[in-house]
Amino acid sequence: MAVYRFGYRRYQGPVTRRWARSVVISRYAWRRFFNQRLTVLLMVVALIWPLLCAGFIYFANHADLIKGFGKQFQSFVQVDGKFFLVFMRVQAVFTVFLTALTGPGLIAPDLANNALPLYFSRPLTRIDYALGKFAALFGILSSISWIPGLILFGLQAGMAGSSWLQTNQRLAAGIVFGLILWILLLSLVAMASSAYARIKVVAGGLVLAFFFVLAGVSVLINGIFRVTWAHALNPSWAGHRIWCAMLGVDPPEGPGVVASISLLGAIMLALALVIERRVRPVEVIS
Repeated sequence: MAVYRFGYRRYQGPVTRRWARSVVISRYAWRRFFNQRLTVLLMVVALIWPLLCAGFIYFANHADLIKGFGKQFQSFVQVDGKFFLVFMRVQAVFTVFLTALTGPGLIAPDLANNALPLYFSRPLTRIDYALGKFAALFGILSSISWIPGLILFGLQAGMAGSSWLQTNQRLAAGIVFGLILWILLLSLVAMASSAYARIKVVAGGLVLAFFFVLAGVSVLINGIFRVTWAHALNPSWAGHRIWCAMLGVDPPEGPGVVASISLLGAIMLALALVIERRVRPVEVIS
């Protein structure tokens, strides 16, 4: 039969589920992440602090090891909200640098090589594409943040007993939801920077500049006007303020939880709009 006689025929074979299409994007992104030696090295280094925290928990739960020290030292060796707050702050620093290293490669190569039309010519929407990229970064950041934190909480609960668990149940929720909120912010920053810059090195610099520049601006405003409300302009400070509320730790001086949540919500909405604007199969340049 001649070629011109073949008309259009719709595909009649099996169709994968919608969630599985995003997983394909995430799988290849993870493969690209772990092919980078620097990424693997940074993840290994980031897991050193949770191991040290696990040693601290073991030490704090064995009274025979600390009974020879003074009461002031014994009061210091406590696993409570302050302990997990320090853990979260240290791991948050590692997540920022890991995001700056891996995040720029999420969208920038697809835009630079005009690959988005190939993605969206398949049964794949922009939401599926964005969720696939987000899931890839979420997974790699979770492995060094809230997952080790939850393991540490379980280790402490197993050693301290049911009485400690009943008193400190809120700490588990604070660790998980606090770090997931932080990962959501980092993922949006990385994806927006990658989509806007189109060059991996520049996008990585934008991720770091986002946090350091806003932190410097907040300090500058507070110093000039002798106020504390400008702390809310610093996403790192706002996240720390929310963590203090979740873990029951005395908060620093400055704006409250509502102002901090409002700031992070506004920032994430703006970043989502940037991603929505840049991730399109075609671009009209006037």
